Amino acid sequence: MRLAARLLVAFTLAILASTATAGNSKHVKLPPKILSAKSLCFEDRTGAARVANKALDQLKKWGRFQIVQDPKKADLVVMLSADPYRGGYILTAGGQTGTIDPGGGLDLDPVPNYDQAAPTRYAYLTVIDPATGENLWSDSHVWGGLLTGHNSVGARLVKKLEKQVGR
Repeated sequence: MRLAARLLVAFTLAILASTATAGNSKHVKLPPKILSAKSLCFEDRTGAARVANKALDQLKKWGRFQIVQDPKKADLVVMLSADPYRGGYILTAGGQTGTIDPGGGLDLDPVPNYDQAAPTRYAYLTVIDPATGENLWSDSHVWGGLLTGHNSVGARLVKKLEKQVGR
């Protein structure tokens, strides 16, 4: 009888503890590196200055992070791109970007072919750990359109990140 009562109390406490942590689920999915970061380096790989400028303006308006120019001095790299992030974070001396394959070889990113644009384009915002190249957070949004605005996709993605991280 005592064992049953103790199990009932333990079970009740476990349910109450899980309910209390579920109320603060806004931060549960984000790695601690994002939540503790103080600075970031913004990198535009879209080639669309207006889109990148609106995203950078939204980051400044948010005011959560100090924005630095050098990724080596940043806690995070926030990359806006037209392609999903494939891992790694390499910038060669010549300015070419790429990734490291599992065998340790350098895999340079291909030069985009602007003559064959897809009918629907997406923009990707990725938060990267500059030390490891690990993707800490990523989201995408349809790029362009009359209703969403042609150059607002970067700012929209920053707002999604802001909503998850908080102030």
